[in-house]
Amino acid sequence: MAEFKRFYDTFKPDHYNIYLDIDRDKKTITGKTVIKGLAEQEQISIHQKALKVSSVQLIDEPLSFKTDDKNDAINVQLPKAGPVEITIEYTAPLTDTMMGIYPSYYEVDGVKKQIIGTQFETNAARQAFPCVDEPEAKAQFDLAIKFDEQPGETILSNMPELKHENGVHYFDTTVKMSTYLIAFAFGDLQGKTTTTKSGVKVGVFATKAHKANELDFALDIAKRSIEFYEDFYQTPYSLPHSWQLALPDFSAGAMENWGLVTYREAYLVLDPDNTALTTKQLVATVIAHELAHQWFGDLVTMKWWDDLWLNESFANMMEFVAIDAIEPEWRIWENFQTSDVQAALKRDATDGVQSVHVQVNHPAEIDSLFDAAIVYAKGARMLVMARALVGDAALRKGLKNYFASHQYSNATGADLWNALGEASGMDVESIMNSWLEQPGYPVVTAKVENGELKLTQKQFFIGDGEDKGRQWHIPLNSNYQDVPAIFKDNELSLGNYAELKSKNGNQPFRLNVGNDSHFIVKYDDTLLTDILEHDDKLDNMSKMQILQDLKLLAEGKQVSYAKVIPFLRKFAGDNSVVVNSIIYDLAYDLEDFVNPESNEENNLRKFIGQLSAKQADRLGWEPNANDSKDDQVTRRLALGGMLYAKDNDAVNTAHKIFSQYKDDLISLPADIRTLVLSNEVKNFGSDELFEKLLASYRKTSDASYKNSLCSALTDAKSESVLAKLVSHFEDSETIKPQDLRGWYRYILDNDKGQQLAWDWIRNEWQWLEDTVGGDMEFATFITVTANVFHTSERFTEFKAFFEPKLNTPGLTREIKMDTKALASRVDLIESERDAVNAELAK
Repeated sequence: MAEFKRFYDTFKPDHYNIYLDIDRDKKTITGKTVIKGLAEQEQISIHQKALKVSSVQLIDEPLSFKTDDKNDAINVQLPKAGPVEITIEYTAPLTDTMMGIYPSYYEVDGVKKQIIGTQFETNAARQAFPCVDEPEAKAQFDLAIKFDEQPGETILSNMPELKHENGVHYFDTTVKMSTYLIAFAFGDLQGKTTTTKSGVKVGVFATKAHKANELDFALDIAKRSIEFYEDFYQTPYSLPHSWQLALPDFSAGAMENWGLVTYREAYLVLDPDNTALTTKQLVATVIAHELAHQWFGDLVTMKWWDDLWLNESFANMMEFVAIDAIEPEWRIWENFQTSDVQAALKRDATDGVQSVHVQVNHPAEIDSLFDAAIVYAKGARMLVMARALVGDAALRKGLKNYFASHQYSNATGADLWNALGEASGMDVESIMNSWLEQPGYPVVTAKVENGELKLTQKQFFIGDGEDKGRQWHIPLNSNYQDVPAIFKDNELSLGNYAELKSKNGNQPFRLNVGNDSHFIVKYDDTLLTDILEHDDKLDNMSKMQILQDLKLLAEGKQVSYAKVIPFLRKFAGDNSVVVNSIIYDLAYDLEDFVNPESNEENNLRKFIGQLSAKQADRLGWEPNANDSKDDQVTRRLALGGMLYAKDNDAVNTAHKIFSQYKDDLISLPADIRTLVLSNEVKNFGSDELFEKLLASYRKTSDASYKNSLCSALTDAKSESVLAKLVSHFEDSETIKPQDLRGWYRYILDNDKGQQLAWDWIRNEWQWLEDTVGGDMEFATFITVTANVFHTSERFTEFKAFFEPKLNTPGLTREIKMDTKALASRVDLIESERDAVNAELAK
């Protein structure tokens, strides 16, 4: 691997004048970029990737230059160091990789169309124009774009358009910003706009394949989010407008380009009249996440990619803070607990996991940093801990000072901790660095020994792990007085348990109340029994936490997996979504312990039916306008459980509902649509139904409906049908590359389709790498595979295929991690299978 060099060390741009002429038909870009900046030495390097550079000039004098494709560089020889103005002319291709400048494809009334958009994070701006493509290299940009324009087309960018002359669109000069945040798009778009209280124009844009009212929900959330952030951060939004744009082809979920945020369509536009509450919540949090970045990431940017968490962890926390403020009845923090927290705890328990703060140099390694469970979810949980420690008043004061000190510039993690420390009067840095710099998390064991209540901390592993004696500064959040706020030693004696209990109103001893700190608790039998004997006093979050911790302890082989099953029966009557979400997570995990079409699987189906029956009967199939959030989500879980149990009434009722809507399936109530369609495919499937649903998938622009159709089609029990679906994996007219991972995962998880999907990825790995290899989510195809497999035979095949790829930049950590995770799951299943099946047979 070539020695890595930061180009900003030798050349510091401060202004770009960028001209682009884009021809969609020929798929070509002709560009001219003028860069003003300070050359620290006579030889400088400027980033480029796949650019065909024709000339480099200093004012009007030609300069000697060489392109170095291996290092994405143009090496330029200057006559002397100092202030310079360099002009570079070049051409480049429009590609279909969803990186750089690229086309998105869609249809309106059967007519194929395309719009052009951009995706420059992490380091793809260099594919569009020569630049110093590093976060620290902030500059101002003047952008001028010409394209093969058709009447009625719209063009958008970070800043407002100043003028349109001779077919060229000129945009206002940007504020100082990083190259990866530049964005533009053009095509046949529709849009809706509004204005915030402070005068910021807010808009939502999408293709005309969508109904106009599908933009309304996002427009409302975006406007209120910006208003909330301006107040919470006590710092105004810096640009004249905030556009939100849905792109038909988009590799990530969304991207926080300053002033022009881009989204996958599924995360921006939705049918306001028939979309599940959970989907609305997801869209709202994605919008709030990206708009949080307009301050945290755009106004102040991490100095280098090792502090990516500064951007992503903070935005991940703030999306919940914002939506909780503007839609309090959604109880959105429950979603954080059932999704982000669970993902972080699972991933962070595997030895070899990255820490939140990671040293990184190679460009491929930069993309691998985007580990959703660590940099996003664990990092957010870490910041939730910090927020709880310092309080909102100090948090807001610290953030205001942080933005004021670093606006239009760059920062490191230490800068944030210093700001929060000064505002709170606490040594925030020393507390948080134990979480930031170390991988993993502790299990705190609470036990009564000779009458004394004692705590110990030790790193928790699922599977084999090397204990390196790591310690954390743990916010204990106990319900007992006199328990220290922070536990940073290996052991702690709290005193006589009986006396402590009496002093605290005879309530059972608890730790991590609220489940906001990043650790799990292992109570001894005395303490756990005490808690369960008073379970009528437990709130919903506490019940969820008990199941969450037991699940992880079982996976870590610290408690018997079979002994967790009775707890599912114990809490099955609860109406709370947080309790039911963890119950069903645990219940479906038991599928790994049974063989398909066996007596053991029948016992599991019966067990899940027993967990579901009362709730399914209480809630029924018809959504009610007055349903609570708990009821809406629990209905889907309970009815899904009854269908999994092959309950005749459930199967026939779903079939009857399908028949009622068979001529207008998109109008099926969104809360139950996936269940009804999947039931039809599984139990009443035919070639005619398959073709009908696949045609609907190709035609619809409704992302929620597309997801339902994908889920249903991949539930087929016919190998020939599943083989047809796999044959479309490389057919972008049917399955867009951005959606392929979901299709692959669903078929891999289908017993009838697993071999087909596994054979496909092994045979077509090169095609996959060529198609989505530049995507930061490419490595997750490995994760998806490891998460589905659970037998020793598949483990052997997994290693045989992926271990030869260990030295591939960007894949190394993922392969190592997933190999360990899969090994631990196979070991757990083989050692616990008999006990689990004996418990299910009761």
